[in-house]
Order: sequence, then structure tokens, then C-alpha cells
Amino acid sequence: MPNNLKSQVVTQGVQRTPNRSMLRAVGFGDEDFTKPIVGLANGYSTITPCNVGLNGLAQRAEAALRTAGSMPQTFGTITISDGISMGTEGMKYSLVSREVIADSIETTCMGQSMDGVLALGGCDKNMPGAMIAIARMNIPAIFVYGGTIKPGRYNGQDLTVVSAFEAVGQYSAGKIDQAELLEVERRACPGAGSCGGMYTANTMSSAFEAMGMSLMYSSTMAAEDAEKAESAEKSAFALVKAIKQQILPSQILTRKAFENAIAVIMAVGGSTNAVLHLLAIAHAMGVALTLEDFEPIRARVPVLCDLKPSGRYVATDLHQAGGIPQVMKILLVNGLLHGDALTITGQTIAEVLAEVATEPRSDQAVIRPFHHPLYPQGHLGILKGNLATEGAVAKLTGIKKRQITGPARVFESEEECLKAILAGQIEAGDVIVVRYEGPKGGPGMREMLAPTSAIIGAGLGDSVGLITDGRFSGGTYGMVVGHVAPEAAVGGAIALIQAGDSITIDADARLLQLNLSDQELERRQASWQPPKPRYTKGILAKYAKLVSSSSQGAVTDLDLF
Repeated sequence: MPNNLKSQVVTQGVQRTPNRSMLRAVGFGDEDFTKPIVGLANGYSTITPCNVGLNGLAQRAEAALRTAGSMPQTFGTITISDGISMGTEGMKYSLVSREVIADSIETTCMGQSMDGVLALGGCDKNMPGAMIAIARMNIPAIFVYGGTIKPGRYNGQDLTVVSAFEAVGQYSAGKIDQAELLEVERRACPGAGSCGGMYTANTMSSAFEAMGMSLMYSSTMAAEDAEKAESAEKSAFALVKAIKQQILPSQILTRKAFENAIAVIMAVGGSTNAVLHLLAIAHAMGVALTLEDFEPIRARVPVLCDLKPSGRYVATDLHQAGGIPQVMKILLVNGLLHGDALTITGQTIAEVLAEVATEPRSDQAVIRPFHHPLYPQGHLGILKGNLATEGAVAKLTGIKKRQITGPARVFESEEECLKAILAGQIEAGDVIVVRYEGPKGGPGMREMLAPTSAIIGAGLGDSVGLITDGRFSGGTYGMVVGHVAPEAAVGGAIALIQAGDSITIDADARLLQLNLSDQELERRQASWQPPKPRYTKGILAKYAKLVSSSSQGAVTDLDLF
């Protein structure tokens, strides 16, 4: 019998009568007080196509929770649309929303003594936010992804939200006219669902499937397809079974689960944001995970999937080709996955993959065979050097120029940088520096999809480097390095760069270097002064005060005491 509100009501009798009366008012009958109470954390909103379809899934899950013998209690949580806020001041709230989501789910579930939680989310921060809360609470839980958007189409090509950003760069460079720009914008996002490539939302949903916290095949389903609602229903039944068996997140979110997630992310060519979010979830769960743990896995796991942003296909194509289970089975039979890791169903990874073929189908080109990968090693590299002594994150595959040394073009904000790119002021060989956009300095560590897409659209993707203490969208690719730590706001070396300084980005050596002597760096450091806070009240001020380095997951509860 779960030890929560309903068991307290039964054992304490009259002392809990007021609570019992209030529960009757929301639909409890006499027999319901012996059933597990399950929170249904619903991220539904009409703010973004990622979340607009969640209410239907919530209703399907709620009905299944009742049928399975539990009492569902639905509550809302928030979302920020990264795609809509991208390139604006509003994007500073995106990463902050991860913490708000985590805090809201934890607050509601713990405040109402719930026995378990089914979390529904769509946009990028919904998933890590929910999983951070799940790890903190350690009550039986399952995550249900709202599903991916179907691709738009124009001139025989699949479109995603990134297509619109790149079209802006193409238009600014005179490569397309305004009419074509408008056609791409109109068609890029045709309906409900999260961004369609292997961007952050689909990356994190894939990671959660690999970790055993979501049902198999659920991470690549289209939001508008019937199987998505069926999967939500099945997830509800799985959760109630897990509550009865007391299968806890601490049994699932182990070191092996995180290593499995990293391996799958490498194999599918996932977002750089996965590094930040997995570090944060591991912190919440108490699992020791650092930036250094990503490199050994990257070195041995090949990129198996040809997916956007740098590849040809979208998540719905991956689903039709066999989805994440097919990728996982290939990794498992080649010794790159922990088959004994537990899943929410009570089965191990090896058991849930037992019927999956060991080789991808020959009639598709999305998933490559293990011995004929897209790239022989993983794509997410951890770069270090005097510009990033704690580390930085970059995508290392799909770039033609593996090393660049060039003069720094320094910008104190994303807006300044984008303006210069669109005005044609960036030249081949330049290394763009965008600083004071880190967790504290932004605050909020904005994603740089607008500048990076403009670079690609202008045809400079293979000849210009960009480094930042901010983040990148999962849709970003090219010679770009983010999460530079320590960040500028705390006096990291990125704050000391001057226009024209020589900077080296070396993908093969995984090096990020400011080509100055130690003595010169020390001289500049001695004269550096921290900037005044950009915000002195409200949530951004609180976030800037509490947030840790990106190398630690940009969490807000590190070393509080």
C-alpha cells in the first residue's frame, strides 16, 4: 500500500476528515480512498505547436489511469516555445522554464502526497524539467512525449522550423527572394508536434526511451497520429503497475541508464543541449556524471542515423525505419548498451528489445548498419583549452573544415551578432565570439539558432567559427562551440577576448584556445571587472543568483548550504 495521502486518510480517520471532504468534492467516492493517487502533470498550452495536442493525450491517459484502478489528479505546468522566442529577450526564460517546470511538478506532487506521476510534455524544456522533478521525488513515474511534428513540404523538400531560420539567412545573402522566404515560412510547421528533426525535443524523448522512463517506440511517434494517444493510454497502465510493484526512478535512473542515453544520443546525432540536461537530471538523482564521461562514449559509438539538422531525414522517418528500439538493438548487440538496465515496465532493456531485429531493414536509409555508419564516432565533443578550462560542447561531425584559426569578432549579445551577420559584415575565416549569454550572464543561456542559421544561410557554415557561453538550438550545426565555461559573467577567459585576437577551434584535438600567453591572460584578468546584473528583481534575477555553471548542468540547487 503506497504511503501517501489516501493511506493517511484511512488510518487517521477523523483527523483527516477535512481533506477527505475536499477530495469528495473533486470526484472521490468511498471506494476511491483505497486507490493510489496519481498526478497527471499536463504541459498543455496553445503557446506552441509542441504542446497544443497534449490535452487530448492527457484525457486518454486520465481515463486509462481510472480504468487501471488509480485516482488521477490532473494539474498544469508551464512551457516556453523556444522556436517562437528564439532571437528575442524572451529566450532568456527558456532554460529558466526547465527549473520552473521541475519545481511546479515537485511542489504539486509532494504537496498533495501523490503516489506516482505521469508527466506529459512537448517543447524542449518540458522533458528535462519533468525528469528533474521525477528524480528529486523518487516516486513511480513515467514520461509521455507529446510527439513530433510532421514535416512541411516545399519544392520537393522536407521542411522543419530550422528551414525558416536558414531561409532568413539565404534571403539576407540574396540567394532567395522575399516570395520564396514567405513560402518556406508558411509551410515549415504544418501542425501539432515538436520540431521535426533530431533537435532538442526529439533528442530528449529518445534519451528517456533509452533510459527506460518512457515506453518503447513512443519517442518518435507523430503528435497527430492515433498511435500517440494509444501510447499515452499504455503508459498510464504501465505506471499503475509500477506503483503496485514500487518501481522507483532511483532503480531506473542509474549510472547505466545515463550511459545508455548518451550512447543513443551519439548514435542518432542528437542535440548539444542533451549534455546540459543529462548533467542536471543526474544531479537531481544523485548519480555522479560529469562532462568527462561523454568523451569515452563518443569515441566508441558511431553515428548511425542520417537525421536533420545536418542529415536528410526527420523523426517521423526514423519512426518508420524502426525508431529508437532499432537503434538501441544495434548498439546492444555490439556491446554498447547496458542490457541489464531496468525500465518502467519492470523488464530490462534487453528484455524489451528481445523481438527487435539486430540489423536495420534494407529498404530504408535513415538507420545505417553498425559497420557502415554515417560517421565512425559520435558527434558531441567536449572541448577544453585556456578558453574553456571547465569545458565546452560542440558537434564534431558533418563539418568540412575540422580546424579553424582566425581573428575574433567579439559581440556582447546575440542581437549584436545577428545584426552583423545579416549586414554582411562577417567574412570567411572569422571566429565569432558571443559572450555574456551564459547561465548567469544572460541570464538564461539563450540559444543561438538565429545567428547560426543566418551563417548557414549566407553560405559561411564551413568557413566561419562561432563560440559562446550561451547554448545552441538542437537545429544548429557547423563549426560552432557552446556552453563555454567558465562563462564571461564570472570572469571566464571568454570575457578577456579582444577584437582581432587569434582563436583556434580544433575538432580533432577537441581544443578551444585563445592564442595568447599566460602572462597576457593574467594581465587582462587582473583588470577585468564583473558587469552589473542585467536584472535585479523577478525570476531572471533569482535565476542568475542561484544558477551553477553550464559544466554542472546549470542547476539552481547546487551547494545551497
